Amino acid sequence: MEELLKVLASHVALAVETAAVLIVAFGAVQALVRTLAPLIRKPADPKWLKHLWVHFGSWLLLGLQFALAADIVRSAISPTWEQIGQLAAIAVIRTFLSFFLERDLMELAAGKEARRTDAAA
Repeated sequence: MEELLKVLASHVALAVETAAVLIVAFGAVQALVRTLAPLIRKPADPKWLKHLWVHFGSWLLLGLQFALAADIVRSAISPTWEQIGQLAAIAVIRTFLSFFLERDLMELAAGKEARRTDAAA
């Protein structure tokens, strides 16, 4: 029974990892397109690079969450110390990325609010 559960968990983990790769790839393609556009025409927003980073960071964060889910599924049955270490490393990376991404989103929101207040005055 445990072997059957391991095989099932392996297939589920592979599917979730595939989703993680597709999510990161989609975000990377979007970021590449958004990076090339300002080279062709002048960007309307002087903070376009910051917006690009936040948008791409969101895709990376989502991909990391899927990767973490795959590792959790894979290590749910008889985990090795190596699997637990990998899971911990992914969790730490995701936490740091999430923290800095959240901070940047708050800064962008504060900047937009300040521009609205200035425009209304």
